[in-house]
Amino acid sequence: MGLSTVYSPVGSHLVPAPLGTGAAHRRSAQLHRPRRALLATVRCSVDAAKQVQDGVATAEAPASRKDCFGVFCTTYDLKADDKTKSWKKLVNVAVSGAAGMISNHLLFKLASGEVFGQDQPIALKLLGSERSFQALEGVAMELEDSLYPLLREVSIGIDPYEVFEDVDWALLIGAKPRGPGMERAALLDINGQIFADQGKALNAVASRNVKVLVVGNPCNTNALICLKNAPNIPAKNFHALTRLDENRAKCQVALKAGVFYDKVSNVTIWGNHSTTQVPDFLNAKIDGRPVKEVIKDTKWLEEEFTMTVQKRGGVLIQKWGRSSAASTAVSIADAIKSLVTPTPEGDWFSTGVYTTGNPYGIAEDIVFSMPCRSKGDGDYELATDVSMDDFLWERIKKSEAELLAEKKCVAHLTGEGNAFCDLPEDTMLPGEV
Repeated sequence: MGLSTVYSPVGSHLVPAPLGTGAAHRRSAQLHRPRRALLATVRCSVDAAKQVQDGVATAEAPASRKDCFGVFCTTYDLKADDKTKSWKKLVNVAVSGAAGMISNHLLFKLASGEVFGQDQPIALKLLGSERSFQALEGVAMELEDSLYPLLREVSIGIDPYEVFEDVDWALLIGAKPRGPGMERAALLDINGQIFADQGKALNAVASRNVKVLVVGNPCNTNALICLKNAPNIPAKNFHALTRLDENRAKCQVALKAGVFYDKVSNVTIWGNHSTTQVPDFLNAKIDGRPVKEVIKDTKWLEEEFTMTVQKRGGVLIQKWGRSSAASTAVSIADAIKSLVTPTPEGDWFSTGVYTTGNPYGIAEDIVFSMPCRSKGDGDYELATDVSMDDFLWERIKKSEAELLAEKKCVAHLTGEGNAFCDLPEDTMLPGEV
């Protein structure tokens, strides 16, 4: 079988992941994939085979388990545990690039209940590579040692067709970083291949209503590639992360206005996650008032504000030599919470979504960051009470043009013919090279 291992917290050990329900009809989609040898098992110091305390089920040998994973089979009897009776159904969350720095911050937020809620049990399915597999084992051990009661299962693997099986959320963080001298077009092709493959895997084995958040850059076009390779999943379910840009914009508005950032609302990032992104001050509010009524410095709003948001990541690297892993993880958590929690009345949030059917006149069939609202059910709707002026629209069209050009660069990955790449300028955000 492919390299895929379940790591069960609290008195268990690494065991090969069972196929689970619904797997039989999917085997045909997996036959073409190369087989890899299972790596050595890492065992917890507690014997998983011994019987546990009163009111809790006795562990079964791994060979006898067909339809359950980890702690559900070895440690807990949910019916005997009063505190679990009010819990929701288990949510399965896959994270790619799970051994990286962003994930190292994010996974513990997910496991703690901070993101999905204190009544939401979670299973984490971590995707890495052969090179990172040992690090994934270390991540799983740290999660186990943290004793999160809501964390019912951790599995690790390098095959997306196994890791993505039945997932409700897929957080696609892993991507190749842009190296010195690498053209943006080359990065689009290299990372595009990764997201095309992951889209195919999601299409084959994930939940039919899986929500997908693409973080690996260039995230807008990677999200487009992913959704084009997953035709059985609604295109509306795919997102590109622009929440860190929104958070940075809110911070700068708050600093300029001399208020705390919880007073700032309705901040939108339009467009691409690049230097053509458009932080929108026209619709933003401070304590319910339009930003332009509070901040009278038009030159700052039109020039310095945008540049500061764009260059924030690069300045951060200059200060301490690392990219913004922690704040990126916070922004991923914020992006998810905005979809699983009702949006405050009158406010909205930014996320890169599929443009087909949008009310703004933005070109269709690309992934573009726009203002959205959610009822807290994982879905969203585009905000319609949005003002537009010539200054804002001109900048939106520039970002649109860039995304249309990127789309042509990856036509061979989206099933739209031969690629033609003509990107006249380098718009990678500082700090992402």
